[in-house]
Amino acid sequence: MTQVTVAVCNPGNQEKRWKGLFFVDTGAIDCLVPGNRLREVGIKPVGKRTYELADGTDAVRDIGVAQVEFMSEFVGATVISGKDNVEPILGVTALESVEIEIDPQNQRLKPLPTVRLKIVRRLKIDD
Repeated sequence: MTQVTVAVCNPGNQEKRWKGLFFVDTGAIDCLVPGNRLREVGIKPVGKRTYELADGTDAVRDIGVAQVEFMSEFVGATVISGKDNVEPILGVTALESVEIEIDPQNQRLKPLPTVRLKIVRRLKIDD
């Protein structure tokens, strides 16, 4: 089980932030944050998504957009508004966006030496 301290910030006002210890879950796409913490920093829902929970059931949750900071990196992320007492989760999209991976042997996060920027396929105008 890997955990990391994460700051969730309001993108429109960096002064509004909440820090917490997040469980790193490479099986989760988005970040899950206690709803009361999102309200405290002024992050409002911009929509809803249906997520599959660990037990296989579906749940519709409010989502918003936040700046997420961890390990001296920051990224814009979709945040799921969870119940007020939910354990926060750092999802894989935030990790991959800043090229940080889990070292499974040591259960720690480690930055990759460089951010990958490569063209997978060049498109022609005729494509």
